[in-house]
Amino acid sequence: MKVHYINILLFAHALNILVITHKKNTSITHHKSTTRLLCECELYAPVNYDNDPQMKKVMQQFEDRTTQRFHEYDERMKTTRQKYKEQCDKEIHKIILKDKLEKQMAEQFVTLDTDIQSDTIPTCICEKSMADKVEKGCLKCGSILGTAMPEFGLIGGNFVYAAAVNAATKVGIAKAIEGLRDVRGLQMLLGEKIKDLVNVTNYYCKDALLKTVDNIANPICKSDEVGKKLYCTIKLGKQHIPPSTIENGIFEAADMGAAAADEAKAEALKATFTGDTFFSSPLGISLLVTVCIIIILSIIYLILRRRRKKKMKKKLQYIKLLEE
Repeated sequence: MKVHYINILLFAHALNILVITHKKNTSITHHKSTTRLLCECELYAPVNYDNDPQMKKVMQQFEDRTTQRFHEYDERMKTTRQKYKEQCDKEIHKIILKDKLEKQMAEQFVTLDTDIQSDTIPTCICEKSMADKVEKGCLKCGSILGTAMPEFGLIGGNFVYAAAVNAATKVGIAKAIEGLRDVRGLQMLLGEKIKDLVNVTNYYCKDALLKTVDNIANPICKSDEVGKKLYCTIKLGKQHIPPSTIENGIFEAADMGAAAADEAKAEALKATFTGDTFFSSPLGISLLVTVCIIIILSIIYLILRRRRKKKMKKKLQYIKLLEE
């Protein structure tokens, strides 16, 4: 009410004063606050400062921590000093050894004749040892045989495989021709020309063989002279035999040719790579020679390596003697 009604602010203030003075009739007693100044205390007096237990505790803690820090620093410095001392000892030892070697070398050179002419120096002719000659010769033989014999074996293996495939193809063609002879009326229609129907590209393929037969037989069936033969009548549906019989017979002939070719190829390869004939075949010979070359070169390498180790051991012993 006092905030909103600003116009009667003075009146409200006077009224409040009256109300408050009306309620509080009792007398108010004021207490004086007692304060002490720092200058009045004898805190920094010598007697109080030295005998204060808190000050004694703080001083003792400070002394303990300071002592501990000094001990830690001393331990670190001991480790560092020891490290640098060892390093300096090593360097000094190296310098002493170097001076000793230089002194010995100087004494030895003094005893030698310093008046040496270039004509008196003997010429050294480096001759290759027998081991080096054998090593290089074996490496040449190994490189020649190691590259030539596998290639020869690969060529021989390809030749054997090609021969087996050709033989199998001939067997498949013959079997396909035999199957075509069994087709109803085809032998009577074509006679010996039936051999010309089968070749390398269609003896195993049903659709290709059927297309070849149709291309040759259909023009013949259209002529009036042979139009009444059995094959043509079956093909035109004038017999009680369904036309699909001819197609099935041609398909069977192609299957017979493919099966016979696969079987003949498998038998030819099996006969070529049997245990009795393997080592007489070019592939078997090449493999055998390659294995022998690897064994021989391994033996030679181990022998030469052992000799080199002995030579290096002698050189190291000689160097140690010179250093001593």
